[in-house]
Amino acid sequence: MDKKISVIGAGVVDVLVGAVDEKIFLRSSTPMDFIKISFGGDALNEAIVLSRFGKKVQWISKIGDDDAGRRILNYAAENNLSTERVKIQAGLETGVNIVLVDKAGERHFLTNPRSSLRKLAEEDIVPQINGMAEIVSFASMFVSPLLDVATMERVFKQIKSAGKILAVDATRAKNGETLKDLKNLFPNMDYFFPNEAELATLTGEDDVNKNISASLNCGLKCAVVKRGGKGCIIATENERYEIPAYRAEKVIDTTGAGDCFAAGFLWALSEGWSLEDCGKFACAAASCSVEEVGAVAGVASLEKVMSRYENNIGGKFESEE
Repeated sequence: MDKKISVIGAGVVDVLVGAVDEKIFLRSSTPMDFIKISFGGDALNEAIVLSRFGKKVQWISKIGDDDAGRRILNYAAENNLSTERVKIQAGLETGVNIVLVDKAGERHFLTNPRSSLRKLAEEDIVPQINGMAEIVSFASMFVSPLLDVATMERVFKQIKSAGKILAVDATRAKNGETLKDLKNLFPNMDYFFPNEAELATLTGEDDVNKNISASLNCGLKCAVVKRGGKGCIIATENERYEIPAYRAEKVIDTTGAGDCFAAGFLWALSEGWSLEDCGKFACAAASCSVEEVGAVAGVASLEKVMSRYENNIGGKFESEE
C-alpha cells in the first residue's frame, strides 16, 4: 500500500430515512423509500474512501465503549482502516445521527450534542502528532466545541511544526466565527475545503470569488471550495481553476458527497497530481457518491471513480431529465 494519510475527526452511525417531505409531521405514519443503518462522520467517510482507493490510512478519533462504537470499529476493519489511534472512552455515547433525506437528495441531520461527535479534544490529537503521516486531514472545523479557534491554532501549529501537509475541511461556523477570527489558522493550513455556503458564513457575503480572494488575503495558501452541482473552485495567490461537476447517473442521497470530494482530492494530491487534476478527480468522486443511499456506498472502488474521471467531465452534478 502507498504512503499513509492521517485523518482526524468523528465517526458515527447514521440512520438514513427518505424520501421525506415537509408534511411528515402531519401524518401519524409515512411509508419510506428507504430506512437504512449506515455509517458517517466527516473523518470516517474520508478515511474509508481513501482506504478503498488503496491508501494506508490512519484514523484518529474517539468513540464510546458501546454497541454503536463496536459497529464502527467492525466497519473500519471491513474496509482495512487502521483504528489503532481511535480512543475508546468508557461512559461516552458514540454518535448516532438520524438523517432525513428529501426528494432532491438533500439531507437534514438530527444529532446528539452529548455524543462522541462533539467530544473530540486537543488531548485526543496532540499526542498522536509525531506518528502522523505526511498528509494530515483535519475533518472538520467547528464540529467539536472543545476544538475552538484558539485550540485549533495550537493544534495546527504543532502539526505544521512536525513537517506535515495539513488539509482542513469545514462545516458551517457555529458561533459567529469570521475570516478575521481564522487569520492565525490560515497560515498553518495548506488546503482549506469549505463549501460555498460555509465560506459565505465566514465572510457574510455571497460572491464566491470575492470570498475566496478575501480568504487568500487573510493568509490562506489554497482554497478548495466545494459547490455541489456547480463543481468546485481551486485558488492560490497565482492560480485559479473553476472545475465543473461530473455527471451523476441519478441523485439519491447527497450525504457525504463533500467528504468523498475531500478524499478524492487527497488521494490525487498524494499521487502528485496537479491542483486542477486533483479538483477534477475530487468532483468525479463526489458525483459517484450521490448515486447510492449512504455517505460512501457509491464510492466502491478507485476503478469506478477513475473511469468517471477519465470519461465524464463536463456534465452536471444532478440527474438530467
